[in-house]
Amino acid sequence: MKLNTLLLSISCAALTLPLFAQNTRMETFCNPLNVDYTYMIYNSDKDISYRSGADPAVVEFRGEYYMFVTRSHGYWHSTDLQNWNFIPAPANWYPQGCNAPAAHNYKDSLLYVCGDPSGSMSVLYTDDPKKGDWKGVPAILHDLQDPDLFIDDDGKAYMFWGSSNVFPIRGIELDRNHRFLPKGEKKELFGLDLANHGWERFGENHVSDSDLGGFIEGPWMTKHNGKYYLQYGSPGTEFNVYGDGVYVADHPMGPYTYQKHNPVSYKPGGFMNGAGHGSSVLGPDSTYWHFASMSLSINVNWERRLCMFPMGFDNDGIMFCDTRFGDYPHYAPAVPGKKGEFRGWMLLSYKKPVTASSYVKEYTPAALTDEKTKSFWLAEANNDNQWVMIDLQKEAEVCAVQINYHDYQSNMYGRYEGLYHRYYVEGSSDGKNWKILVDRRRSYKDTPNDYVELAHPAKVRYVRYRNLHVPTPHLAISELRIFGKGTGKAPKKVDGLKLVRQADRRDVAISWKPVPGAQGYNVLWGIAPDKLYSSWMVYDENELFMRSLTTTQDYYFCVEAFNENGVAERSEILHCK
Repeated sequence: MKLNTLLLSISCAALTLPLFAQNTRMETFCNPLNVDYTYMIYNSDKDISYRSGADPAVVEFRGEYYMFVTRSHGYWHSTDLQNWNFIPAPANWYPQGCNAPAAHNYKDSLLYVCGDPSGSMSVLYTDDPKKGDWKGVPAILHDLQDPDLFIDDDGKAYMFWGSSNVFPIRGIELDRNHRFLPKGEKKELFGLDLANHGWERFGENHVSDSDLGGFIEGPWMTKHNGKYYLQYGSPGTEFNVYGDGVYVADHPMGPYTYQKHNPVSYKPGGFMNGAGHGSSVLGPDSTYWHFASMSLSINVNWERRLCMFPMGFDNDGIMFCDTRFGDYPHYAPAVPGKKGEFRGWMLLSYKKPVTASSYVKEYTPAALTDEKTKSFWLAEANNDNQWVMIDLQKEAEVCAVQINYHDYQSNMYGRYEGLYHRYYVEGSSDGKNWKILVDRRRSYKDTPNDYVELAHPAKVRYVRYRNLHVPTPHLAISELRIFGKGTGKAPKKVDGLKLVRQADRRDVAISWKPVPGAQGYNVLWGIAPDKLYSSWMVYDENELFMRSLTTTQDYYFCVEAFNENGVAERSEILHCK
């Protein structure tokens, strides 16, 4: 597809159809975030085309929010942390696209950004990021991978950095009044502790035959109640267990202590996995939010998406994230009093029968309801004759729909203007009489992971997606997810929970009796019965072998069952010594 041809077709269509946007202000959101991800260029020599968004640096500036994402050739602006508009990079921006960017708001006077693929970078700043009037500090900082610029309340500036399976996270004080040049000596702050921290081990589910060991990367500083929380990502961005941990100190340069509750941001189970190399920001309604990278990894390992989770600090100063039902609908940041909590809408579409207008080879429509990120449906053509229909098997209350498009041989590279998705979703109780549930027939928004909350819930049995236009050469969708409320009963409480901590105390075998009618389970754990902050979602299984523990830490576990009708009461809490 040639870009000029694409833009011409968009321009011609725009002359006949007005712009249309439905439900742009919804009360809920659903991970992965639905932003207009940029097509990456650094695998173009291998003819690998894919969108990606990773390493988000999200900051508040004068009551609004800005998000800087790896190699996006620009950045995003929002007033509510939910609806994001892209701002193209100005002429003096990093030409390769800012890599693993750092951003910092200093007392609402200036917004700073830095980060470059070479590890050598200047610091950019502006007092008007919406306008994009950026200036550069005439100095180059060298040998910094995954930087994090932090300016304390006293005006002292620091740089933290690190992306390695060998070197630790390091820090140095900078002279803010003299072009951010280094001031003093760099200091090693903390590194990997693979022998004690199970979650830092490399590989899917922390199992790998590689000798890399694990990576420590992406530091991000958050100051809260006089304490310095230096977050970091590990063990690798392509894995389901990619997460963020934290060390805590009384001074930006340490000494740092490993927090008992770790990792802080962690989402190894469910539809889309990973929650690492992120940033934390105080958002609307005085609620903290943690933004991070999720692993898609279909076309290439570095194919990623963005996510956000409610974050907080408990009465003991423990930093935590809520990733329970982390890719189901949650209340949006700007909804007062909800603090991003789970909306209670369940997945109605899991493993339900699907029919389609067409499909190619092994890319069958069954992939649309399997909750597996790496499988997808591929239509024989990309036109308005293509459709897929899910039979929910009985009438249910549909409240929201999420459509996750896939790039199959897209042959697109870099930043494109004017991309858009057009479609509509219908519902029916009998398969004969249809009503429109989601209307994107006149939308010109680029929505690669489109999530739509229905204005009014609809009681239907059949849900049908009808394609009109996607901006890629092929029509491919990895998952069509239907959320709402079933009409049956929630499963019963889990019984028979067993914990067997292994000789390698980083590991624990967890099992429980299967619950009739359960669709899946959330394994919840933490460092105290009232601090069960971590969650691992499993479908169809009644066991989990977890390799995420700290050898010197006691834990507490429980399990909750769920299905399309609701969530069961949690099991008893067991102490794992």
